[in-house]
Amino acid sequence: MGDESAKVTITHHVQGTGGRYVAALEGEVEQGYLEWEAGGERHGKEVRIAAHTIVPREIGGRGVAAALVARLVEDAGRQDFLIRPDCSYVAKRFADNPGWAALKA
Repeated sequence: MGDESAKVTITHHVQGTGGRYVAALEGEVEQGYLEWEAGGERHGKEVRIAAHTIVPREIGGRGVAAALVARLVEDAGRQDFLIRPDCSYVAKRFADNPGWAALKA
C-alpha cells in the first residue's frame, strides 16, 4: 500500500460532449476518475451530469474520490456551470456540503 499522504494530481479531459477528471497518485499506477456528460441547460447555464466516480481498490481510502468531486465543484464555480449529481458519491458530497447548493442543477 502506498503512502497515505501521497500527492494527488487531477487532470481534466474533454471527450465528445462529456469529459473525465482523472486522479493520479504519486508513486501509483492505478488512477481514479469522475466522468461527466452534457446535460443541456438550466437557468441559462450549462449542466454537467456527474455520472460515475470510480476509484480502484488499490488506491482507495486516500481521499481520491473527494478530490475528484472537489475539482469538479471548483471548475463549476470558476466556469459557471451547474452539476447534476447522478453519481451516488457526488450526491452524498453535495448533501454533506450545503455551501455547494448554488452549483447543483
